[in-house]
Amino acid sequence: MGKYEMKVDKPEQMDQQQMLQLKNIFLAPYMQIATALIGKRRRAGGNMFRHQLDTMTILIDYGYIDNILLKASIIHDVVEDIPGFDRDIIRSCDEDGCEVLDLVLEVTKRDGEQKNQFLRRIIETGSHKAKVLKCADRISNMIALGFVTDEQFIERYCDETEYFIFPIALEVDYNMYLELISLVMTRRQVLVENGYFERKKAENPIV
Repeated sequence: MGKYEMKVDKPEQMDQQQMLQLKNIFLAPYMQIATALIGKRRRAGGNMFRHQLDTMTILIDYGYIDNILLKASIIHDVVEDIPGFDRDIIRSCDEDGCEVLDLVLEVTKRDGEQKNQFLRRIIETGSHKAKVLKCADRISNMIALGFVTDEQFIERYCDETEYFIFPIALEVDYNMYLELISLVMTRRQVLVENGYFERKKAENPIV
């Protein structure tokens, strides 16, 4: 049994209680912070600001209406992607600022931390909210991966998702896990159809 109880339900739509809960969450100050990411372009197109909001909508799609989680999702990349970002801006944003920053830092790669170390840290010591946020973040990234043409990057990212993100999703949300499996399968299928693995095998034959 995992540390957290795995979520197995996915709402078909937002109910009245969730709407009222969301209505009382003031997201605008965090959106303003996130607009600093508009100039950060993405490999698949668009920019990092859009990715923050996309991550938030994925959380809502899966029924997560939590003020700390949603606020953190909107700014989850600002500390990592904006050099010299002043963390006090988040702390002083509102009464949730300190808790939001703590969650953002959980899903932020630390100085000198390799990607595999970062993901392993989330697996081993991440809070429930950090794990849910990382899954939503990866779903957004995997969807965007469909617009990436670098085949080696696609293969590497799918491998990373399977090795590190599948265990996180399986611990916290079964439906996120299923979506991630589907996304990895479709991205790898494109590589198969394009002959990537055949070319790779021909270039690196087994002796």
